[in-house]
Amino acid sequence: MVRDHYKDTVNDVSDFVLLSDLVPGIVQEMRYYSTFNFVGERINGYEQPCAVTTKEAARALLEVSNKANVMGYRLKVFDAYRPVSAVRHFVMWGVDDLDQRMKPFFYPDLQKQELFEKGYIANQSSHSRGSTIDLTLLDMTSGKEVDMGSAFDHFSEVSHPDYRGITPEQYENRMFLQDLMVKNGFAPIDCEWWHFTLRDEPFPDTYFDFPVTADILMR
Repeated sequence: MVRDHYKDTVNDVSDFVLLSDLVPGIVQEMRYYSTFNFVGERINGYEQPCAVTTKEAARALLEVSNKANVMGYRLKVFDAYRPVSAVRHFVMWGVDDLDQRMKPFFYPDLQKQELFEKGYIANQSSHSRGSTIDLTLLDMTSGKEVDMGSAFDHFSEVSHPDYRGITPEQYENRMFLQDLMVKNGFAPIDCEWWHFTLRDEPFPDTYFDFPVTADILMR
């Protein structure tokens, strides 16, 4: 049976799941539901603080989680599926030069237009296809995030996975996370150590726009 990658509507949720339903023990800190993000307000389309992904991505993340757990770590997710409406919110914020309230925390060394030029913000996001995840590792002994050398959504060269101006331990932590993800079917990108997309994603050409909420998956 050939899988239909081109849905009649970008609001079809039939191939999506709550990540926590398939990956027990996963930690969720959904930044775009909160106000602690580079925009400084809750992002359009995030109606509940839950991670949603395609079924395929969730199954692959279960394998990642199981392997991480054995080694004393849990997965901590910052973002997963992202509605098209949220991407539009980012873009509209990006062209508003007057709104600089979160600059000291997330892009201290860049101007807003550079966020587009350097790939941190785009008119389309792989997150809207449902199989991209932003995550880190949580040390099960200390209960703290593993030190990756920069924070999530810190838009700077220091967040590039291969950046070497950090400590050897921080670099090794990045490579450990990347190795876990790559060996279980995910591909990294070159500007964010936290960002991974399922290589065999089921909807490589489809961008969805249903809200992030557990309720919509239960209808």
